[in-house]
Amino acid sequence: MVIARRCSSTFRPSPKGGNTPVTSINGPRRRAILAAGAGLLAAPAVRAQPAFPNRPLRMIIPFAPGGGTDLQMRALCDAASRRLGQPIVIENRSGGGAILGAMALVNDRSPDGHLLSQMPSNVFSYPLQQRNAPFDPVNDFSWIIQITGYVFGIAVRADSPFRTLADLIEHARKNPGRVSYGSTSVGGVPHLTTERIAEHFGVEMTNVPYRGGHESITAVINGTITAMSGSGWTEFVRNGQMRALCSWGPRRLASFPDVPTLKELGVDIVQTGPYGFAGPKNLPANVVATLHDAFRDSLNDPAHLAVLASADMEVDYLGPRDYAASVARIVEQNRAVLGRLGLLAG
Repeated sequence: MVIARRCSSTFRPSPKGGNTPVTSINGPRRRAILAAGAGLLAAPAVRAQPAFPNRPLRMIIPFAPGGGTDLQMRALCDAASRRLGQPIVIENRSGGGAILGAMALVNDRSPDGHLLSQMPSNVFSYPLQQRNAPFDPVNDFSWIIQITGYVFGIAVRADSPFRTLADLIEHARKNPGRVSYGSTSVGGVPHLTTERIAEHFGVEMTNVPYRGGHESITAVINGTITAMSGSGWTEFVRNGQMRALCSWGPRRLASFPDVPTLKELGVDIVQTGPYGFAGPKNLPANVVATLHDAFRDSLNDPAHLAVLASADMEVDYLGPRDYAASVARIVEQNRAVLGRLGLLAG
């Protein structure tokens, strides 16, 4: 409580007679002091920020257990949990176009940073295809950290007659629409990138969407479809079940030095499918910083690096600000491609 004391006064003789009061604090200064006191009385009490995290965290992975993303995120979360001092519980929510994690964040009724989700590439394209989009892919999340990127490419069955991408393209040119390729969804990065490749060569191929990369790989091996576009093929090329025709990264993969990049084949496309994780919109800055620092410091954990290496993946780090800017660029690229394909919502 602030107590205002009465200012004392003194008197001095007036030239006209009588005494004139002289306050020890002049008018403007006195008013300023009183105003400051009133401000202190009106100011709300400053509350201490609660400790974070103060209970186990939940990380949604919008894919089935056992896939590359699941294994990578589990290894990283295990390392980060030791730095955060709380366990991180993995929740696999596959299906739904791989946006179930994003939807959970949008619908989180207590957005305090204890619910997080891995954010796959479909998050950056699915809303653009919906008239009543369930979320804004740029502005409805707190982007925490970009972690790595998928190893994308086109692969066929090992005994396929198509030994190069040129072979596949030539067959597509002679048989419009009869070359089928598997992807993880309509409008996802594998689908959109393959359509850009087909557009470059002036051919038509048919997209067959599956719920995950492993399903499309199985369809290739079983002979149901001609090829698959996306990730997850490296282990099957390594064990002799598939053949890679191209990779989409900036350089050849160290494990597959004979597989050319799209750039080498004359297609000006580099697509690595970067991903990380996010939290609900408007998380406090201290929560974002705590999560970011724990996961950044876990990127080079030996167990995590071993999982990345097994899938021919590398650390591809971006902090919150740069990650958010990258997401905005990817969304605009997707908007342009979807528009050309006639898939952009009106």
